[in-house]
Amino acid sequence: MSEPSDLERIKRTSRCLRGSLRESLADPVTGALRADDVQLLKFHGGYQQDDRDLREARRLAKLEPDYSFFLRLRLPGGVMSPAQWLAMDAMARRHGSRGLRLTTRQTIQVHGIEKGNLRAAVQAIHAAGLDTIAACGDVNRNVVAAVNPLLSRVHARIFEQAQALSLHLRPKSRAWQEIWLDEPPVQPEESEPLYGDAYLPRKCKIGFAVPPDNDIDVYSQDVGLVAIIENGELAGYDVLIGGGMGATHGDAKTHPRLASPVGFITPGQVTALAEAALTTQRDHGDRSERRHARFKYAIDDRGVAWIKAEIERRAGFALQPAYGFAFTQRGDRFGWREGGDGRWHLGLRIPFGRVHDRDGVTRQTGLRAIAALLAERAPDAQIRLTPNQNALIAGVPKVLRERIDALAIEHDLALHRTATLLARNAIACVALPTCGLAMAEAERWMPDFIPKVQTLLDKHGLREEPIDLRVSGCPNGCSRPYLAEIALIGKASGRYNLMLGGDHRGQRLNALYRENITEPEILVELDALLARFASEREPEERFGDFLVREAVVAPPRSREDTA
Repeated sequence: MSEPSDLERIKRTSRCLRGSLRESLADPVTGALRADDVQLLKFHGGYQQDDRDLREARRLAKLEPDYSFFLRLRLPGGVMSPAQWLAMDAMARRHGSRGLRLTTRQTIQVHGIEKGNLRAAVQAIHAAGLDTIAACGDVNRNVVAAVNPLLSRVHARIFEQAQALSLHLRPKSRAWQEIWLDEPPVQPEESEPLYGDAYLPRKCKIGFAVPPDNDIDVYSQDVGLVAIIENGELAGYDVLIGGGMGATHGDAKTHPRLASPVGFITPGQVTALAEAALTTQRDHGDRSERRHARFKYAIDDRGVAWIKAEIERRAGFALQPAYGFAFTQRGDRFGWREGGDGRWHLGLRIPFGRVHDRDGVTRQTGLRAIAALLAERAPDAQIRLTPNQNALIAGVPKVLRERIDALAIEHDLALHRTATLLARNAIACVALPTCGLAMAEAERWMPDFIPKVQTLLDKHGLREEPIDLRVSGCPNGCSRPYLAEIALIGKASGRYNLMLGGDHRGQRLNALYRENITEPEILVELDALLARFASEREPEERFGDFLVREAVVAPPRSREDTA
């Protein structure tokens, strides 16, 4: 057996995630943390970064990198009250430098926080009734859920299960409270009954979906729970295991994977099922090679049947045969919708999740104004975040619709009325300049790139064709690119792998079409393919389905298909 990675040592010797974080934070000599503490900070919801645009100039000036940090909320289901949004907005303006960013994990990140401001930022989060515990690190991450629980009683129940599961799977360590809130140390220091002293080999992601909308990309989850609703009641969930988007260029042992269906559970079996899956990964995941440590690789190595049997053994019950379900779409719904209680919900397009005031656009001010109005007039309303980097203003009394519409229009928050479908649904990761893994641009490049693709769509009479476009600055896949009809995966500065052939419901992986090409080459390839699509498609056929039918690409087959 190979030796455990160095990160396994860091976790095992951290005293339940304490390490020397307190000392690192207090060190005035550097803007960085000690190397081991950089890894432990992730379990507390933060990442250390530096501005890569400035690296070389600072090196030449004999200065250390321009270090800063981001903090990410643990926000199950993406739900915030208007008052909590206002508190996070105030924290970001005081301590951050890039506004708020809505992530593909249905939560918020605040970037550009200096080390000396980290504790104050965390304390502001805590004062708002929120936390950052386990938002990052080798633990169960933020639990995502179908976007709007206020649409029906069943949606609300599923959201409550997501919240309860997130709290149940949160690490028991009190290190967060001690380090950030100055609570007294626990004596003796506690243990982690679920995670053990080394936590998981890699992160675990759990999500709840409600057909016919696959708005969380449930096939990308380590554990996906798809609601089965009969006669208006929640019968239970079909269970999917082993999804994951990460890969590494040039490493054949790594690959994206769709989650595999393994059976059905009742609502009362959710916690036991999740614990069983998580501890199976804990005990059988690869702890020597982190690139090969996600749950999907344990499933590939041992087989779906073996993993299912192990989950059943640990859970104490057998999974029932899957009911089956059908998705008709994924992505978010924009504009107003009425809920079952007569209140209204407004879906807002937030391009790439970036909420800031910049270049004459005042989206941060606009959302602040909407939240302030709701806090005063409808405090039980919600601001809900989506896994597609958008926002939903939920639970709005009809009397406030006109005023909220006016604020949305005034502050460039009504893009759902004017943007094309391509622009409305595109997703991009943060990438450069702050992500240390990024090989190419993503978010910063998209505002220039999308209009060029749109020009091609217009040229071929496809202006309102709903094509999914996703861009990732590296192959780790935070924007879930491997499920897109068109995806670009960063290889180097200005160069990308062009992936094609995902489907519009998020149920098929795409495949490599061209490797390591530049923007002009990408546009040439897309021009030719869109021309074929426009002239040869079948009625109502989507772009990804056309590419597969015409054998332009061959999507990878699952291990179950090839066994």
